[in-house]
This record gives sequence, structure tokens and C-alpha cells, in this order.
Amino acid sequence: MTVDLTTKFNDFKILKDEPLAHYSWTKTGGPADFLAFPESDQQVEALVQYADQIDMPITVLGNASNLIVRDGGIRGLTIILTAMNHIHVDGERVIAEAGAAYIETTKVAQQAGLTGLEFAAGIPGSIGGGVFMNAGAYGGETKFVLESATVLTQELAVEVWPHEQLNFGYRHSAIQDQHAIVLGATFKLRLGHKDLIQHEMNHLNYLRKSKQPLEYPSCGSVFKRPKGHFAGKLIHEAGLQGYRAGGAEVSKKHAGFIVNVDHATATDYLHVIHHVQETVFAQTGIHLETEVRIIGVEP
Repeated sequence: MTVDLTTKFNDFKILKDEPLAHYSWTKTGGPADFLAFPESDQQVEALVQYADQIDMPITVLGNASNLIVRDGGIRGLTIILTAMNHIHVDGERVIAEAGAAYIETTKVAQQAGLTGLEFAAGIPGSIGGGVFMNAGAYGGETKFVLESATVLTQELAVEVWPHEQLNFGYRHSAIQDQHAIVLGATFKLRLGHKDLIQHEMNHLNYLRKSKQPLEYPSCGSVFKRPKGHFAGKLIHEAGLQGYRAGGAEVSKKHAGFIVNVDHATATDYLHVIHHVQETVFAQTGIHLETEVRIIGVEP
């Protein structure tokens, strides 16, 4: 690649040939040609505009939690938004930049005595990722509390999309369809009691810790919930817990998770995913669709 973005932009961090295993929650993934950490909407816009001008492909990541990057890495420009992490409260609204951690956002809401975000107390992703995929847990979903999202459109316009325009579905939003970039989000919450909010957050985090294999690196829930079924139950009933390829293993604690137990590669993860899909389909006729986002090129 003839263009060197590390010299083109010098007011924020850009790394060259940076292994994405350093950032993904699975601890796997090949190198990004260029990995940028913009600190403002304007810097994101400038990056995207320049990459468009030189026909450089762009990939945007949040907290890289519900994600598998193939071992060949990502060509072109990869943008990680975690440096854009400001959160503030305005009345009964919590306003967060896209790179803010969902967990930190729930803590800010609790401190302000605002209820509605408790379900996300243990979600490891970013706000941008949460909007992108309508993240949810324990009966709650992002769409229930999101008032609007600030996005950068494909036409390089910064727009505020109200809830209705986001077309939320199960692990889906219009962001995916229209290839926009989430820059920030506004949550409309309700006044509550700080102690009760904290109690609910503690309870949900206890459930998460007791049921999920948080002691190992993972990409979170791997498969979407099939209609009328639970992915973890289907995998468990197929006898796949403990199935392993290389260092990636179907968790013995929760069958819906694949964990990195011994220096796994992304290729190991993909082998396990495909084996689980093939086995469950052969036994039940049900195709498990991945919830985790799989990106990048083969090695």
C-alpha cells in the first residue's frame, strides 16, 4: 500500500500492521494494515473522507467484544472508537459517545438515579456496537431505551437518527443495512432509586458470572437464538460441550460460548463454529446463525 496514514494524520494515534489480537476479546485476529483511534466526530469524518478518496476499504470496530477477526487480518483502514468515550447526563437522558463502554454507561445512569439500563450492566461491548446490533440481555434490549443515535452516513453527513429510523430488530439495526457509523447515542431513561438500580445490576452480574465462562477470553454469545429454541440448549443436547479445535473450545459451563482455552487462533474458532452448526443441523434440522460478527481475510 503506497499511502501511509501514520504520516497523513498525526493528531491522533494510527498504527501500521497492528495485530488485532491485542484488541479483540477472543485474543485472536491478524493484523490491520492501518489501525486508527480517532478522538472526535470530526476526526472520524476526516479519516473516512480521505479513505474514500483513495479507495481504501474501511472497517469500524467498537470494543471488539462480539467479534472474530480472521487470522489474515483486515485490509485497508480499521477504526476503533474506544477513544471517543465521553458520557454525560442531561435530565433523564444519558448521552454517550460511540466508544464508551456499555458497562460504564450503566454506571453513570445508576449514579444519576436513572433506571432502564440495568440489563446492560454486564454487556462488554461499546455503545456504538450496542446500537449497531441492538445488544440486549436478560429481557432488555437497546431499542427499549434508545431515543436517538448520531451517525455518519455513507454520504459523509452527520445526522441524528430517531428511534423509528433505526429499524431495530433482533440483533439488527438500520446501521447494518445502510453502512453508517455510529458516533453517539442518547438514552431516554426514568427516575429511579440508586440503591434499587444497583441491586438489580448486582443481581444480573451475579447471574452472568455464575452462568457464563467469564474466566476465559471469548466473543460472548456466538449464535442467535433460533425461533422457539435456545442455541445453548441445542448445542448441549448435541453433546458438543467440550468440543475443541486447537485452543478454541465449546464452553463446558455454557454451551452458547466458545472460549479461548489455549492460545486459540481465529481459524480454531471458525472450525468450532462450523462443526457446531453442522452437528446441530444434522441432529435437529435447525441452522444456527452466528450472532458474532466475523470479518477479515483468510491467512
